Amino acid sequence: MPTPSRTAIVATFAVLTLIWGTTWAAIRIGLRGLPPMTGLAIRFGLASLILAGAAWATGVRLGRSRRERRLWWINALCTFFISYSLVYWSEQWVPSGLASVLFATMPLFVALFAHFALPAERLTARAVGGILVGFAGVAVIFSEDLTLLGGPRVAFASAVMLGAPFVSAIASVAVKRWGGEVHPLSISAVPMGMAAAVIGALAWVWERDRPVVFDLPSVGSVLYLTVFGSAVSFSLYFWLLRHVRATRLSLISYTIPVVAVAVGALAMDEPLTGRVLAGAALVVGGVVLALRTHPAPAQDAPRTRSG
Repeated sequence: MPTPSRTAIVATFAVLTLIWGTTWAAIRIGLRGLPPMTGLAIRFGLASLILAGAAWATGVRLGRSRRERRLWWINALCTFFISYSLVYWSEQWVPSGLASVLFATMPLFVALFAHFALPAERLTARAVGGILVGFAGVAVIFSEDLTLLGGPRVAFASAVMLGAPFVSAIASVAVKRWGGEVHPLSISAVPMGMAAAVIGALAWVWERDRPVVFDLPSVGSVLYLTVFGSAVSFSLYFWLLRHVRATRLSLISYTIPVVAVAVGALAMDEPLTGRVLAGAALVVGGVVLALRTHPAPAQDAPRTRSG
């Protein structure tokens, strides 16, 4: 498989930052009309259908190996079911900008897991320094009094939210280790559909008595999250993961909050303070430092064998 140019990689990274930087506000808007599990099941169900159709139209064969099918289960459980269930539940109280900042702890977990699971991604001093600088920015933003950002439940919901980047990191490292030859449509479409089925069943049990409002904001939110926040973004993400170190790609969790905090402040009237701006500056500095590490040689990229 030809290696993409640096320009293509950087451009895709930027597109993902813009998309996922706006999805946090879109989730918050959707929650005004749809209960969390209901909205999430609709989002992933529709996105799975779109991606499955794309796979059929382009002749991508799904489930060709046992390893690919194992990755379906890992991704369905960690990336889509547990992680996004925690995100949607937490964002009922956590402001969208703060939620994105909490998710920015993901690179710490990815770096730790990758150090032990991916021989080509051992931690270097510069990478550690960049990650720590970025985390310092996250800490500065997080040091705000959480009760002032949305009420007394924000602190507990924020603590629950931290489980999302933890399990997402597990899935990212697993896909990087065993999914080198698995098509991005397979890694996205099938696990999303599996997660949607489980989440939909849970929504039927737990949210059947909650009101569901299909007004313009909630429908628009679901459509945006379906097409751009799920189908397009995860296809691009897993394509990048085939060509970029998992630790390096996880640093997108540091650039996303910069966009998310800005969108939250401008469109959602969420607080934007000097401490938030200082933290955002540290986040960008950490990304710049960490991305200056030397790229992995081509032979370091994990490959998947049929079996």
